[in-house]
Parts: sequence; C-alpha cells; structure tokens
Amino acid sequence: MRRTVRICALALCLSVATVGEDVWTGVERVVAVGDVHGDYEAFVSVLRASGLIDDKGKWSGGKTHLVQTGDVVDRGPDSRKVIDLLMQLERQSRSAGGFVHSLMGNHEAMNVYGDLRYVHQGEYESFRTGDSARIRDSFFDQHVEDLRRTPGALKIDDAYRKKWEQEHPLGFFEHRYEYGPGGKYGRRIRRLDALVKINDVLFLHAGISPKYAVYTIRELNDRIRKELDDFEKLKEGFVLDQTVGPLWYRGLASEDGEEIRSHVDALLSKYGVSRIVIGHTVTGGAVLPRFGGKVVMIDVGMSRAYGGPPAALVIEKGLPHAVHRGRKLPLPAAAPDLLRYLKQVAGLEPSNSQVAKQAADLEAALAASAPK
Repeated sequence: MRRTVRICALALCLSVATVGEDVWTGVERVVAVGDVHGDYEAFVSVLRASGLIDDKGKWSGGKTHLVQTGDVVDRGPDSRKVIDLLMQLERQSRSAGGFVHSLMGNHEAMNVYGDLRYVHQGEYESFRTGDSARIRDSFFDQHVEDLRRTPGALKIDDAYRKKWEQEHPLGFFEHRYEYGPGGKYGRRIRRLDALVKINDVLFLHAGISPKYAVYTIRELNDRIRKELDDFEKLKEGFVLDQTVGPLWYRGLASEDGEEIRSHVDALLSKYGVSRIVIGHTVTGGAVLPRFGGKVVMIDVGMSRAYGGPPAALVIEKGLPHAVHRGRKLPLPAAAPDLLRYLKQVAGLEPSNSQVAKQAADLEAALAASAPK
C-alpha cells in the first residue's frame, strides 16, 4: 500500500499515515478535545491550556496532533468561528510538523442533511448580511407560488408570513447554502473522517456497537461520507442509525456489566488499540476513564449550553492525563486512583459540581464494597 510520510522539523521524529490519513503511527503527543457546541471561548481556552495556540490564536503546538471528536456545531452561537479556527489550525499545524484531525459528530451530519433542531439563533445570525432580507423575501415568494399550485393550500396572510419568518430567520438561507454540497462548510464536513487511529488509540465521536464492529476504520469512514454525498443512501444507513450507529451509540459511555466489557475487549483486539476515546455523552465535567482506562470519555460539557469546564485529554509518549482548567492530572485506571482524581478535579470546580457528586458516589460505593 502506498504510504504518506511526514517528516518532522529538523528530522527529529517521523510520523506515518496510511492513505486517507485515518491511521497514524509515531506520534509523540496527542491532545483530544470533545464536544464544543458553538462555544468559541471555551475551545480557545482549552487549546491554550494544552499548549496548542498562542495568545494570538496561532498554532504553537509544534508536532502535536490535535483530535477534535466532533459536535463543533449546534447549541451555541459561535460554531462558524470554531470551524474557521480549526481550518486555520489545520494549515498551520502541518507547517509545524503537527496535525489537526477534525472528526465528524452526529451534529455535523445533521447540519448537512437538514436536521436543524439544535441550531442556535446565533449560528444563523453569523451568516446574516445586508442582503439577507432580500434573499429571504425571494424564498418566501417562491414558497407562496409553490403553495398556490397545491390544491387546498393554507391561507397565506400576515400571521402565516410572520410564523414562516420566525422559522426562517435572517441568515437561514445563507446557512443552508454554506452547509450544502457547494458551500464552504458542507464541502468540508463531507470530507471528514468519523474515526482515526493514532498509535494505539482509536478516536471517534460516539462509539462502535457490536452491529458495526465488523467494519474496518476505512470502511466506516468511506460509508459515512458516501451517505452524506448521496442522501438516498441515508435510508437504513450508518448515519441515521440513532440507536447503535457510530455517530450515536452510547453503550461505551453508559452500559455496565460483563457483556459490554467483553465487547470493549473485542474492539481493542479488532482495531489493535489499547484504548478508545469518545465524546458525545457528557461526563459531568471531568475527562473520565471507564473499564480501567480502556475507554476514555472526553465530552466534559465545555459549552455554555452545558456549563462544563474547559478540559482535554493529553497523551504523551503513551501516557494519558487530563488538562483541567490548566492543571495537568494523571488519568487513573484503578478505582481508588479514580476517586483521588475526581476529588482533584472537584477541587478545581464549584462545590456543587457534578464531579463532586461523582466522587462522593464512588467513595460510598468503595466503602460499601470494602471488607467488613
């Protein structure tokens, strides 16, 4: 197989990616950031705390690989600013010998195929121009013309128009164009991977259920892209499988018991990794290991929509730790170490934080299971 080789500055290291750039080896430092959901300030904060950007927002991470595991968009007002920053850092990181892996989440896919339930008003506003009212009027006129061709059409009066305009705020049609096949963001999302393997770690947005564990990384990435390129392929496809599809599955984050533990071990074996890193399911505020660190959850709810802290997972020379509000904390595996870690995180948060409750619950569970 043809291989793409990236030689770091001054030939100090060698990073190798397979064709398609969804499998990498020889990467010394990885920073993984979970769901951003339109919160530009929180994203910038965690990038700075992880040493990836300077005070001017320029790449300063050198040969580090940044993985953003999807769900940049929706729920917050600044999705466009976050994507533009990621695109800028993609270019700058390559010049420095690093790399930015922007992965696809379910919300990126939703914006492409038109599920707009979670689009924040500020997202439409970011596309608004002096021409937006004229553009919207033109679309309304076409809408009315189409309705009049329909037998038994609704009465079109001022109240109807007002409701229609509320459903199509200024900037709406520009937003839809830019997420379409010819738009800047639509073209970009359609090219994204859903999964990437770096060294011995697999990164993706939600998780791989038993139904989809038969596929390779490349097969999953290619299938998801093909479905978003041709909406006819969405029917009964991977992208819309909101129960166990790779953009939606929550089993790795929420299930317990021997069955899911066996499934996790099977995934690690199939993909040749030691851990799987996921976003999608909010942890309550801490980068959270499960199954002895075999699964790491990194959606800390950093967006204002959730009120969580800026935090990220950092893996340096194979060793994982969390960067939480600028503090570097080793990521534990065993339960007593996990309790110590949660108490450290809770100490950086308000006293009523969800992390404090998680620590208290774990401490109670450990006490209950201790020998009498």
